[in-house]
Amino acid sequence: MPPINVEVNGRPYVVGCEPGEEEHVRNLARQFDRQVQDIAAQVGAVGELRLFLLAALTTADDLADTRARLDRLQSGAANLRPAAPPQPAPDTARIEQRAAAVLDEAAARIETLAQRISSEQPASA
Repeated sequence: MPPINVEVNGRPYVVGCEPGEEEHVRNLARQFDRQVQDIAAQVGAVGELRLFLLAALTTADDLADTRARLDRLQSGAANLRPAAPPQPAPDTARIEQRAAAVLDEAAARIETLAQRISSEQPASA
């Protein structure tokens, strides 16, 4: 863990971080310093430990709000997804061809029946 120097509330601190995370930790320290400065401007001189505690609590509250918003967004997104994957559209041309063949076959049967019936009936006088 390489040590890096950060500054919070005008005081230097040495902290360790994973290799390659140095700039990220510096950015986090700058964010925290801004939070500390904002709290200090609001409450005045309260001691550094209390100031850091208030800034940490404010940051934790912001994180909790962000997580709650994320949960609501994820729930909303889950409701937008279909419950089952959409089924592929049927091959309408194939269905139409099959229906036409069935109708042709039915028409041929009806025609055959009609011929039988007409041949079985006696001729009218």
